[in-house]
Amino acid sequence: MNYLEQSFSVKFEYKIFFTSSLFNINNNTLIDFFKQKPSESLRKLFFVVDQGVADAHPNLLTDISTYFAGYPEVQLIKEVMIIPGGEAAKNDIAHFDRIVEAVNGFGIDRHSYIAAIGGGAILDLVGYAAAVSHRGIKHIRIPTTVLSQNDSGIGVKNGINYNGKKNFLGTFAPPNAVFNDEEFLATLTDRDYRSGISEAIKVSLIKKPEFFHWIEEHADELVSRNKVSMNHLIKLCAQLHLNHIGGDDPFETGSARPLDFGHWAAHKLEQLSNFSVLHGEAVAMGIALDSTYSFLKGMLTEEKLRRILKTLVKLGYDISNPYIQINDLESPILKGLAEFQEHLGGKLSITLLTDLGTGEEVHEMDQQLLIKASKYVRDFTESSSTTTAYES
Repeated sequence: MNYLEQSFSVKFEYKIFFTSSLFNINNNTLIDFFKQKPSESLRKLFFVVDQGVADAHPNLLTDISTYFAGYPEVQLIKEVMIIPGGEAAKNDIAHFDRIVEAVNGFGIDRHSYIAAIGGGAILDLVGYAAAVSHRGIKHIRIPTTVLSQNDSGIGVKNGINYNGKKNFLGTFAPPNAVFNDEEFLATLTDRDYRSGISEAIKVSLIKKPEFFHWIEEHADELVSRNKVSMNHLIKLCAQLHLNHIGGDDPFETGSARPLDFGHWAAHKLEQLSNFSVLHGEAVAMGIALDSTYSFLKGMLTEEKLRRILKTLVKLGYDISNPYIQINDLESPILKGLAEFQEHLGGKLSITLLTDLGTGEEVHEMDQQLLIKASKYVRDFTESSSTTTAYES
């Protein structure tokens, strides 16, 4: 045979720490991480912080500086980069350029670390910059939203948007560690707080029916921001996502994307709304649409569908938002199917439900049936509104 062949595997390992007041000088969680990873080389640590987080926690930068004072394990870069949070961070390539220039200017090498504090968009952006600088520098994530603590922040994906397409540029590069600090959630608006719950609903519907039952039963506590309930939700949701990442296709080389249940419409919806709709809100709408389609296709019982829709409404999601409504074959949201297939890089693969906790891949979507599904969701929300008004 006239060729050479090579095969090798690379082991990835990282931990997700759950803590409170990470930068309190009496909290050793973060510094112990560095002490347990000794290095003969000088290790620098550079922070990039979400503007919204910096504004909500005015003492944060001082706390970081005070925390690392006197620790020889790492050399803290005194200058902290502040970047506007939200999807705007991933839409403007200038933010990516600033981070890469800072890595170069501060001499952040492959022995050093770049730490991102913020929501999922900031983590995606900084993770992408870290992955491509020097072909990969060490990266620490400190998620500050429900969504990033239970899903995006603990995964292996990084990326930015390009030409209006979500995550068109990106990498699969695991972080070296993730630190979930519950105190960051306290300053979130109710809207941001609630938004991240949709990813927990998503993973429960395709992975663990008992988790969905728990969310049903504790919806009121979650809406009222019960800390114990939210901590439980975040930790279990993170565990289910990690279990999937540790499976057969962590870097998504195939077309199947079970964790993207509800996302084909969600990604397009975000773009159509010019990202005024939050990712978690869009995912909730996508879950409602695809669950209803599952029922109309004969895969899911109506009783179970209505439990899903009722839970989404109870958590405050606007699942019949105009951006996701499909009135005819020209409805803009339908373009999301073709764009999602392009994103998959192969045949269309959409996860639908056959039961609570069980998903099944399909490779085509009947657009006429999607119109009916959209109408069903709209009728359900109108009926729910009428019932609520009558009961009150």
